[in-house]
Amino acid sequence: MPKTWIRERKREPYYRLAKMAGYRSRSAYKLLQSSRRYGLLRRGDVVLDLGAFPGGWIQVSRSLVGESGFILGVDLMEVEPLPYSNVATLIGDVRDPASLKLIRDRLPRAPDVVISDVSPNLSGVWEVDHARQIQLAESSLRIATELLRQGGNFFVKVFQGDMMSGFVEQVRRLFDWVKLVKPPASRSRSAEIYVLARGFHG
Repeated sequence: MPKTWIRERKREPYYRLAKMAGYRSRSAYKLLQSSRRYGLLRRGDVVLDLGAFPGGWIQVSRSLVGESGFILGVDLMEVEPLPYSNVATLIGDVRDPASLKLIRDRLPRAPDVVISDVSPNLSGVWEVDHARQIQLAESSLRIATELLRQGGNFFVKVFQGDMMSGFVEQVRRLFDWVKLVKPPASRSRSAEIYVLARGFHG
């Protein structure tokens, strides 16, 4: 990893804020800002967090849903345990249909919210990375449509590009309200953007 990139990252304000707040990733602020503005997560919600490693989004979710909620984090990598009785994690691949049963078995009931910050391993070839990201977003959407309660919410990362509009249309057919969100914590030069959807009707 280039030393200049590491130096820039450590100077980045949200990186420093995350360190001070005890969040495991700077991306925690992307979820926190979006939820505060749009009411994505609420007290008592059951939350499914896809692409949960290293756990920053789990930490934010737990702070918002409180002790009466529940969070299940899923990732290809093992997430270091968090000290909450209403947080669970499992190792799983959102692209693998077998993961759906594993997830369903660990949830106490149909989730109120599915959030996904899943990212591909970047190749440096934009067309390839964009396509991979959309595929992961589609996999997250498939899981959401299988598990979400009626009226539930969905929040997923995509990369802007030619395939994004087609994905957004898929989401619009399944939810009452859809908006593209670029939280302040998302770097302005980054192509990432989030699709926020409310009112799942399946």
